[in-house]
Amino acid sequence: MKKERILEIAKAILVIVLFYASSYLQYLAVFLFRMDLNHITMADQVIASTFSDVILVLLLFLIYRKELVREFKKFKINFRECFDTGLKYWFIGLIIMMVSNVLIARFTPLQNSANETSVQMMIGASPLLMFITAGILAPIIEEITFRKAFRGIFKNKWVFCFISGFIFGLLHVIGNAATPYEFLYIIPYGSLGFFFAYSYEKTDTVFTPIMMHAIHNSALILLSIS
Repeated sequence: MKKERILEIAKAILVIVLFYASSYLQYLAVFLFRMDLNHITMADQVIASTFSDVILVLLLFLIYRKELVREFKKFKINFRECFDTGLKYWFIGLIIMMVSNVLIARFTPLQNSANETSVQMMIGASPLLMFITAGILAPIIEEITFRKAFRGIFKNKWVFCFISGFIFGLLHVIGNAATPYEFLYIIPYGSLGFFFAYSYEKTDTVFTPIMMHAIHNSALILLSIS
């Protein structure tokens, strides 16, 4: 295996580890902002989450600085193509997401995913910070982790898209799953992740799925607080 390939895989693994370990950064926020661990409010949780996300974004940029600068230049030069491609595949993923959500609500006891319920509670506690965290920071973090890093590991287009989508979907379920039915939400979340990955493949810049992911999350937040 070539040295460049080994380095690419090593960086991808580091990014994935950082992503899963980043929640521990919230304890640093608790210390810095002198939060009472015995009385953590939902607003405190949003502050801690925003803090850890900012640190993680900075770390990811340091790891992929050259690649991100290069891909951003490509994104600017081909913005119209990137937007059209991203919009098309986001819309396909959104349709699958909506249909599968309706079917889950129709044929199971669930009406909403536990992850979505948790996010709605955090939006209610701190709408502005959640707009920054979920609308801007989370798309950057998740697209660099589940699209850029995963693409560095899986070179086959379809293997990359399917694994990226599946792990992305699983991430949004596994931490809050209270019943086996919750794992059905891998389908709606995973379908969106699959098409974010596919738009990355088509445009060769991670800023395409970052843009569409940010639009998707921001729209949902605005709908929630309107």
